Amino acid sequence: MSENPESVNAESVNESVVDLEVDERATHQTVRSVTRALDIMGQFTDGSTRARSIADIVEASGLAKTTVIRLLYTLESEGLLASTSRGYIPGPSLWRWARAANQAWELPPQARAVMKQLVEREKETVNLFIRRGRTRICVAQEESPLPLRHVVHIGDQLPLVSGASSKVLLSQVSADNVQHVYVGAHASAPPLDVLVADLEMVRAQGFAVSHGEREEGISAVGAPVRAESGEVVAALTYSGPTLRFPEERIPGLANALMAAAATLSTLGIDHPLRSIN
Repeated sequence: MSENPESVNAESVNESVVDLEVDERATHQTVRSVTRALDIMGQFTDGSTRARSIADIVEASGLAKTTVIRLLYTLESEGLLASTSRGYIPGPSLWRWARAANQAWELPPQARAVMKQLVEREKETVNLFIRRGRTRICVAQEESPLPLRHVVHIGDQLPLVSGASSKVLLSQVSADNVQHVYVGAHASAPPLDVLVADLEMVRAQGFAVSHGEREEGISAVGAPVRAESGEVVAALTYSGPTLRFPEERIPGLANALMAAAATLSTLGIDHPLRSIN
């Protein structure tokens, strides 16, 4: 099954050991072994194509080598990872998962058309984000045709305490929940009191703006997509270099986004864009 000299074999795994202890950051529904396995899989989602050795995975995870070996054996057995002479790489079974995710999350053609029209109008990248706990996830994108543009990858999980899309997604969240989300905020995140004030502004004007909050030199404008109930289920955004987002351009971008977001809302886009808390 493996050409990797470090590849895990069944003899190295004590299958009688079932790791059911709960991780400190996990809920009562999540066993530690599952969280650890997902953490290992997460090491392969940074956009790099390089293979990873057992030593690499041990160092990045902070886990004991014996624990990593046990988890790698299971992941490789299920086809989620594959071992090569260079180390471990994503496994072929992930194609099934990717296909299922694409089918579940793919936007209807009418929604795609709305996003493409936004790009044609302003020549800036358009993204659709949803909330996932303390992060926001990009679930759809139409890229700017300009050579200098801002692009995130579909599936990227970004901080929920900075950026226009974050402010949109937090605009209906209680003050206590905002404080909870803010715990452990990254260094470039706006201060909590500034974020709270920004959320008040989003609620008042119907859109959010950010300049260099997550990444220096990048700006964004965002508007809420709502379910029939009025719940904010997604954030529709323009993003690009700050030099192309002067203050006099913001109202036009915001108006275009709010109109498009309203159209998406009338299309009944709700599931699977309903926020996951």
